Amino acid sequence: MATVAGIAGQHASMVGMRVALVSHEASMGHDTGYGHPERPARVPAVLAGVRTAGHPVVELAAAAASVETLALVHSATYVETLHRFCAGGGGHLDPDTVAGEASWEAALRSAGAGLTAIEALEEGAADLGFVAMRPPGHHALVSRAMGFCLFNNVAVAARWLTGRGHRVAIFDWDVHHGNGTQELFFEDASVLYLSMHEFPAYPGTGWYTEVGSGAGTGFTINVPWPTGTTGASYRHMTDTVLVPVLRSFRPDWLLVSAGYDAHRADPLAGIALVAEDYRFMAGRLATVVPAGRAVVLLEGGYDLDALRTSAAATVNGFATGPGDEETPPPAPGVAGAMTAAVTGTTARSWDL
Repeated sequence: MATVAGIAGQHASMVGMRVALVSHEASMGHDTGYGHPERPARVPAVLAGVRTAGHPVVELAAAAASVETLALVHSATYVETLHRFCAGGGGHLDPDTVAGEASWEAALRSAGAGLTAIEALEEGAADLGFVAMRPPGHHALVSRAMGFCLFNNVAVAARWLTGRGHRVAIFDWDVHHGNGTQELFFEDASVLYLSMHEFPAYPGTGWYTEVGSGAGTGFTINVPWPTGTTGASYRHMTDTVLVPVLRSFRPDWLLVSAGYDAHRADPLAGIALVAEDYRFMAGRLATVVPAGRAVVLLEGGYDLDALRTSAAATVNGFATGPGDEETPPPAPGVAGAMTAAVTGTTARSWDL
């Protein structure tokens, strides 16, 4: 089992950590319509959080993903169909997911932004990548948009890295399960997918028995929390299961699907995290890969103040490392039972 001393001993605080902040004005042109929670104002809130976290920021424009890059994840037919749909004025792709003419460029740049961040880190221009773009991505499937997502941005970055021989871990703390990301890597042992999310909730996937298949068995870990779960359970699971598995996996790169809709202020969900919980998890994750090998990509999160404070907390967690907070004990009740179930299932594949 992980200890606080063991975790803290693997990370030195980075005073003046440089953040490659990747965004583009095209994300503001993705118009989802009046009253839609996935709205343009989300991006300035996240940008403000990163800029005011107190660390040097290198601002970069997100490059558009090429059709060839998109083909790492999505079918050619889907890409062309979406392009024509947007060019024709767009509309609803499903009851929740909207695209317009300007959404095409926004989606291309959202899918390419992770690669912009990775290239900046590889060049030594920064120590952490942070992508503040929309539309988000982790629900998007090979041939289908859903859940506000058009292209699977984190999956594009992961496939680009694995194509160059890297092992990649994806840590998804969005309150909704990343069904698209899971499906794409369910049989892939080069990508470790870890998700903590509310259950039952949209999209209805992510039960703890979904662990991968074939060569990928054990490389998907789902933690489906009941409504009302607090940060203590997230912290306990991070320290006792998820970080030990990440260390055993030894990723070359860490990608964080950073939805902030598990915050207690979020209007679309029922998990009760606060900004400090994101700082705690980011601090623990900072011990998993060296500086310059982690990229945070915005997913959901619909309360603007929660987005701002949680983005700042995430950056500060990566900068300061795990700190000296003790691991909370397992919660009682349903959350405690889920903790035990996930721990037991994961222990079949990994040494905890």
